[in-house]
Amino acid sequence: MVINTPVTVAVAIIALWIGFHINRRVAFLHTYHIPPAISGGLLISTLVAVIEATSGIEIRFDLQLRDLLLITFFSTIGLSARLRQMLEGGKALAIMLGLAIVLLLFQNLTGTAIALLAGESPLYGLVGGSVSLAGGHGTAITWGQLFEEHFGLANASSIGMTFATAGLIAGGLIGGPVGAWLIRRNNLYSGADKLELQHIETKHKITYIIELNSVLTAVLLIALCFALGATVYGWLSDFGMRLPAFLTAMFLGILLTNSLELFKVDIDHRPIQMVGDLSLQLFLGMSLISLPLLSLQGALGLISLVMVMQIILISLITIYVVFPILGRDYDAACISSGFIGMGLGATPIGIANMNALTSRFGPSPKAYLVIPLLGAFFIDIANASLVQLLLSMDMFSN
Repeated sequence: MVINTPVTVAVAIIALWIGFHINRRVAFLHTYHIPPAISGGLLISTLVAVIEATSGIEIRFDLQLRDLLLITFFSTIGLSARLRQMLEGGKALAIMLGLAIVLLLFQNLTGTAIALLAGESPLYGLVGGSVSLAGGHGTAITWGQLFEEHFGLANASSIGMTFATAGLIAGGLIGGPVGAWLIRRNNLYSGADKLELQHIETKHKITYIIELNSVLTAVLLIALCFALGATVYGWLSDFGMRLPAFLTAMFLGILLTNSLELFKVDIDHRPIQMVGDLSLQLFLGMSLISLPLLSLQGALGLISLVMVMQIILISLITIYVVFPILGRDYDAACISSGFIGMGLGATPIGIANMNALTSRFGPSPKAYLVIPLLGAFFIDIANASLVQLLLSMDMFSN
């Protein structure tokens, strides 16, 4: 049974409302900044899994709008980026790329070691390593099919999907608490100005005052990011370069906002930020309600052990390597939170972790540049290259 787009959006909004309500009531979720999409979305996806298990009906959500929401969000990220922030983020991005490679290597070593100790093929270690965790569902399916066809590895695709789903959930549950702990432990604070829409607050309700012209300008700029980004995407595809569509939209946003600033054109960025927040929350809501939780029913024993070890591994690397190398400041804490979400699950989960922190402690423009670029482009290339290198070793090829 396929749930159409309007109903999917409605269910995602309900999941977000549930998440906000639960987070206000449950002290742990509020204190450790678990994204509302995680707490609310997991309840909906659990309910869907129960219905599927008891009725035998497979339920799938129409997620075409989700991809557009992701492009919208990254367009707003680009439109909010300043040249100075980009230059500052360049060094952090280079550092994070090196650290990401270290993470990918240790993820595979951890998975392989556990697989060998259990008497299984070391290829299962790759499936339970960077292939499914840092790679996500798409990479898990692609490599899983290759392992099944060329290496005769039974159920590699389904096991990869199980790891990817578990990693997605773990990334959202672990990244926020680690980031919040780093911020509080080191007494960190944001040095960037927070953009706030004019509002009236009465009886715990907030009414925003938004100028129509500012909203129309924001919509126009985002539409230009869509249109010009799609054109650039087409040109690059003709030359054999396959970048994510949202990445070209973000680059066009960076170009637009800095060009307008160069010509002294004043833009109100607050409505742009509001559109970005809305699109991100809807994207996350739709992603979480559609999680295939039934694939986790076999995630017991060895698979659970691998996941626990991977969670410990990325937490230690983040706290004792990533955070210190980045400078132990507020941006480093936010990037660390995003790094965990991205390394265990997916880039949007990393962004959700950072969003949970910045909404409470203040903005971190550098984090919103580094993690999307790292997760959308560089880490996939590094992951594919590393897996190919490992497969060329005798231990994995025999």
